Amino acid sequence: MGFISEIFGYILNFFYELLNNYGLAIIIFSVLLRLILIPITIKQQKTMKKSTKLQEKMKELQEKYKNNPEKLNQATIELYKTEKMSPFSGCFTAILQVIIILSVFWLVSQPLTYMKRVNADENSKTIIEEYKTKISEENSGKKSNYIEIEIISRIENDYNEIIEKLKDENLENKEELELKKDQYEKLKINMEFLGLDLSKVPTESLNDWRVYIIPVLYVLTSFISIKITTKKQNKNKNKDIVIKDGEKEGQNEMLDSMGQMNNSMLYMTPILSISIAVIAPLGLALYWLVSNILIILERIIINKFIGSKEEEENE
Repeated sequence: MGFISEIFGYILNFFYELLNNYGLAIIIFSVLLRLILIPITIKQQKTMKKSTKLQEKMKELQEKYKNNPEKLNQATIELYKTEKMSPFSGCFTAILQVIIILSVFWLVSQPLTYMKRVNADENSKTIIEEYKTKISEENSGKKSNYIEIEIISRIENDYNEIIEKLKDENLENKEELELKKDQYEKLKINMEFLGLDLSKVPTESLNDWRVYIIPVLYVLTSFISIKITTKKQNKNKNKDIVIKDGEKEGQNEMLDSMGQMNNSMLYMTPILSISIAVIAPLGLALYWLVSNILIILERIIINKFIGSKEEEENE
C-alpha cells in the first residue's frame, strides 16, 4: 500500500507544484486516476452484462443435474470456462477499489511523507522531527492521529510569522530567517480550497459546519452512483429472465449467491469510504467526491454505449 501511496504522492505533488493549490491538485489527480481505470470499468460493465446472459444456461444445468450436485458443479465450471468467465470476476474491481481507498487515505493523512517526500531531504526531515517532538511534549506524549496535518498547520503559522519579521529592515538575524523561510516553503502546502480548509477532520471540528459540506455531497453522489448501477443490473436481469407458465423462473442458488455477493461489494465500498471520510482530512473526501461525480458520468456514458451496441446486434 505504501508503495502505491508513494506513486500517488509523486503525481499529486506534480500537479500541486503546477497549481499551488491542494484542492485543484486533488481534482486533477482524481480525473487522471479515473481515466486510467476506464478500461477496467468497461470490462466490469461487460462482465456484468455477460453474467446475466448465463442465467438461463445455469438454470438448465440446475434442472438437468438437480439430483447430482457433483455433476452440477463440474458442469458449472465447464460453463464458465467455455464462456471465459470467473464466478469471482466482480471481486477484482472491489478489491482494487479498497486498495486505492487505503492508498489515497495514507497519502492525504501523511502528505509530507508521500507528497513532499521529507524523508529524502535531511534538512526537511530534521524540521519535521523537531515539530513532532514539540507537539508530543505539548500533548504530554499523547499521539496525534494526523501528526503531519498538524505540522503543516504549524509550518504555515511559523512561515507567516517569519514573513512579517522580514518586513523589518533593521532585523539582525535576517539571513537566518531567510534560510528558515526557504526551508518552510519546501514543506508548505496550501490547503485552502473554496473557503474550506482541506486539512480539517470532521470529527475533530464538530463546531465548524463547513467541514460537513464535502462529506455530505460525497454521500449523496454515492447513492446516486449505486442507484444507477443497480438500475442497470435490474434492467439486464429482467431482460434475461424467461417467462414460463405465466411465472418467472427462479435463478439457481449459485447465481443468487453471486448476486448477493456483488450487491454486498457494491454497498461495501461506499460504506467503508463514508466511515473513513468523517475521521480523515477533508482532502480525502474531496477526492472521493470528484471520483463519484466522474463515475456517475462514466457509467451513464458506458451504459448508453453498451445499450446502443446491444440494440445494433439485436436488429
